[in-house]
Amino acid sequence: MIDELVINSGALFHSHAAMAHRLTTIDLHMQALKFSAAHFTIFNAKERERLHGHNYAVTCRITAPVGEDGLTCDYAIFKNKLYALINGLDEYTLIAKNSRHHRIEEEGDFYKVWFHDHYLMLRKAETILMPIRNTTVEELSFYFLEQLCCDAAFLQQHDIRKLEITVASGPGQHGSAIWER
Repeated sequence: MIDELVINSGALFHSHAAMAHRLTTIDLHMQALKFSAAHFTIFNAKERERLHGHNYAVTCRITAPVGEDGLTCDYAIFKNKLYALINGLDEYTLIAKNSRHHRIEEEGDFYKVWFHDHYLMLRKAETILMPIRNTTVEELSFYFLEQLCCDAAFLQQHDIRKLEITVASGPGQHGSAIWER
């Protein structure tokens, strides 16, 4: 067992105990962390985008100490949690349930989404009312982060120090949400 590590001719010394508390960040950014969904962004009480779709990509960054065995945590657990969340949104129309600029009524098998002076009729079976204020990458990143952070015991058990979720709606267009202990 190494008691000290000397780097740059003695400029930096790390004891074995200090190395046991090193933090690292694991990036989960893979092809499978994607979903397709329709949405519209609301700009104000009178302006919104037309209903359209994106192929969203989700990235998760996990910061935690490296353990004695050289592992941070079983990040396959995070991948599985993300897959479940992503699969639950794939190929649906996402409507911001908490928007102050529209109201949602139910009519049989449809949601009637009123905006300004018109409405959209959306099939309930193909629509998810999201607990967000707007269907933007910013709000979607907070949604994913809240879903991952709701298991406080899991975060504590794996000594997770920081989580960052990024949702991209296309190349060069993304939003991130961060939780830190």
